[in-house]
Amino acid sequence: MGNTLQSDAVSAPAQETGSCKQSKPVSTYLYHREKVRLGALLALPMTWLVGVYIVSLFLLLITAFWVVNPFTSRVSPGFTLDNFISVFTVPAYLSTSLRTLGMALAVTAISVLLAVPLGIYMAKLASPMMRNLLAVAITLPLWAGYLVKILAMRLVFTENGFINWALGSVGVSSPGFTMWTAIITLTYLWFPYMALPVFTAIRQIPGNLFDASSDLGGNAFMTILRVVLPLIVPAIIAGSVFTFSLSLGDYLAARFTGGATQMIGSIIASNINLNPPVAAAFSMVPIAFVVMYLMVARRTGSLERM
Repeated sequence: MGNTLQSDAVSAPAQETGSCKQSKPVSTYLYHREKVRLGALLALPMTWLVGVYIVSLFLLLITAFWVVNPFTSRVSPGFTLDNFISVFTVPAYLSTSLRTLGMALAVTAISVLLAVPLGIYMAKLASPMMRNLLAVAITLPLWAGYLVKILAMRLVFTENGFINWALGSVGVSSPGFTMWTAIITLTYLWFPYMALPVFTAIRQIPGNLFDASSDLGGNAFMTILRVVLPLIVPAIIAGSVFTFSLSLGDYLAARFTGGATQMIGSIIASNINLNPPVAAAFSMVPIAFVVMYLMVARRTGSLERM
């Protein structure tokens, strides 16, 4: 009987060991198969990128070639280049495209002019408390909803708004709702996307470079021009991609703070129900602008250093 108990005790671990050898965990399976592990890791993001983003853009491009029945206003599949031709031949469409491009470039330029000196002050001159306060002030607009920020800027420039209330006694009046008001609003909306990369890049510049520039007789302007700007060009390019592309796709800022100013998004929104193929063709314009902008940035070599 004792031998029987000993044999059972020996056979039990053996059975457990055999069962462990038979069952292979998923982690062990993935560890020995690198391609399967990589495919499982990229499955979800690639499904979103290809299955949702790229496919939707492809369908949008296809819709741009469809035709609209002039009598019934029904959209039917077909192939015509009239929708793309109208983008370049209709004066209102062409002027709107150029205006939107100019506004996006103006927003980007203003953001750079504000972000560079602000980033230098925050990174090299401000005390830790002031740096934290400025960081909160820069990111504060990101805490509010988009329409809330649009409404806030509208209240600033309205006839009975903050500017006339605070500066009316000294003869300064609000410009009202114009194209420049829309540009200021867009700068307010997207400035954090420029300021944060620029601040981070300037903070990484060694302080002895500023001392060396001063020792060589460089003033503050020359130090910024010859030392700071060449080192933070990749950060400026990274921030400008956001400010430029987001300004191109915006139209609510122009609608609520720009008065009669129209942007590309305004034309697209007005044609979504009336003429979807024209709206789809016009949607290719900001995409083309962004692609051209990235190509120009790539030729400068900044994208490789990002």
